Amino acid sequence: MTIDHILAGLYVFSLAAFLGYQIISKVPQLLHTPLMAFTNAISGISLVASLVVAGEGKSTLSTILGTVAVAAATINVVGGFLITDRMLKMFRKKPAGKPDAKKPGAPGSKPGTSGAKT
Repeated sequence: MTIDHILAGLYVFSLAAFLGYQIISKVPQLLHTPLMAFTNAISGISLVASLVVAGEGKSTLSTILGTVAVAAATINVVGGFLITDRMLKMFRKKPAGKPDAKKPGAPGSKPGTSGAKT
């Protein structure tokens, strides 16, 4: 590997990092949930690939690295789905029959509490 290859790789990496940051920062908040779902799908693909690497058994090193990759990809997929589910729960409407007891003056809240700190 020559210095030209290293510089070209560094150039591509820095350009991709800058371009990725610019694109992601311009995404409207409404599209963040579908974007998270898409990145979860990509993480699922990397999980399948790491399972293949861990299961090949070509060498001890590749099996160990594949197992570490499986663990990391699994944590990423599960965490991504949990975060996406939590984000989607924020957009769900509350049932009409249940008043919010935390709001002052709501039915079921304690009398004399206005929520203001004294």
